[in-house]
Amino acid sequence: MKKLKILTSQAVPGMIIEEDVYTAANHLIIPAGTTVSNKVITRLKFYSIHQITVSVGDEAAIPPAPAPSAQVQTAKPAPVPIPTPKPEMYSEKVKNTREFKAFSSSVERSTERFHNQIASIVEKDAPIDEDALVNDINSILLHARNGMHVFDMLHSMRDFDDETYLHSINVAMIANVLGRWLHFTRRDLDTLTLCGLLHDIGKLAMPPEIIKKPEKLTDPEYDTMMTHPLRGYNILRGQKANIHVQMTAMMHHERCDGSGYPLGIKADQIDRFAKIVMIADVYEAMTAARIYRGPLCPFEVIGIFESEGLAKYDTRAVMTFLEHVNQTYLHNNVRLNDHSEGVIVMMNPTSLSRPVIKVGNDFIDLSREHNLYIEAIL
Repeated sequence: MKKLKILTSQAVPGMIIEEDVYTAANHLIIPAGTTVSNKVITRLKFYSIHQITVSVGDEAAIPPAPAPSAQVQTAKPAPVPIPTPKPEMYSEKVKNTREFKAFSSSVERSTERFHNQIASIVEKDAPIDEDALVNDINSILLHARNGMHVFDMLHSMRDFDDETYLHSINVAMIANVLGRWLHFTRRDLDTLTLCGLLHDIGKLAMPPEIIKKPEKLTDPEYDTMMTHPLRGYNILRGQKANIHVQMTAMMHHERCDGSGYPLGIKADQIDRFAKIVMIADVYEAMTAARIYRGPLCPFEVIGIFESEGLAKYDTRAVMTFLEHVNQTYLHNNVRLNDHSEGVIVMMNPTSLSRPVIKVGNDFIDLSREHNLYIEAIL
C-alpha cells in the first residue's frame, strides 16, 4: 500500500482515507480508515473538500488530475460548423413562463421586506408581525399551481444570489409545501410557515464576517456559529413568539437519532414543527449555492436522504418529502456523470435517487447501473 495526497476529483471507490477530513468549520465529516465510496465522494463534494490523503495498492492506477485544455495547432483552419439549435430545456421553459417571472419578482420583494423586518426585530426589539410574515409567503405561493410547481420554480432560481434571508424564505415555502403533503390544518400550516421563516433568526443576529467567511472558521468562530440556535430561541422567547416557533429556532439542527446540536436530544423530545423544518432546511441548503461551493444536484441530495434520512429525520415526513420531490423531476432533462444527456422517464420507488433515463434510443436504469449517476438537472 502507498500513501498519497490526491485531489478529490481523483478519488475512486476502494481507496482508504488515511487522515481525518474536516469541514471549513472544523467539523469532522469522514474519519481516517474510511473506505471511499460514491457516498463518501458526494460528501467530499458537498463540503467543498479539494484534497484528501488516501492509501492505495501499489499497482493501483490513480486517475489523472484534470488539466487545462490545450490549443491545438492545425495546418489550416477548420470549417466553421453551422450551429444546430438545441431543444429548449425544461428549466428554460419554466423561466420563460409568466408564472415564474411573477414568482421570482415576488420572492425578491419579499426578501427585501423580510430583511428590513428582521433588522427591526434583532436591532430594535420591534414586535414580530406574524400575520404579515405569513401572508408574505402565502402571496408568493399563489404564483405556483401546486407544491410540485413550487419546486420547479425554486430549482429554476438556483442561479439567483443566495443569502441567509433568501434561504429562510425558501425554507418557509418548502416547509409549507411539505405540511400540505402531510395534510396539516390551515392554522398549523401558518405556524409551520412562520417556523421556517424564523428558524435561522439567531444566525441573522451574528457577525456577518463569520456567516459569510469563505475560509475555515477558527475554533472561537466555530463555537460562536454553534450558538445560533440558542440565540434564536432567546430572541423569540423575548418576543413571546408562538412556542413552536421558539422550539424550531432552537431544535432545527437536532436529529432524531440524537446526533444533532445544541441539545443532542432524540425524536420524542423534538418539536413536531422542528422535525418538518429540519428537512426543508437541509434540502434547501444542499441544493443552493453557498459561498464555499456550488449547489448539489437534487438527486445527490435525495441519495443522501435515502442513506442517512430514516435514522436522522422523522420517517413519515422524510419519506413523504422524498416521494413527492422525486416526482417533480419526472420528464426533466439530465446529464449523467459520463457526460451523456437524457430525460427522466420513470422513477424507481425503491431507489428514488436512481431513476430510469432515456438516452437517445436507449433506456438506462440507474438502479442497475451503479457506476452511473445524475450529475446535473438541465
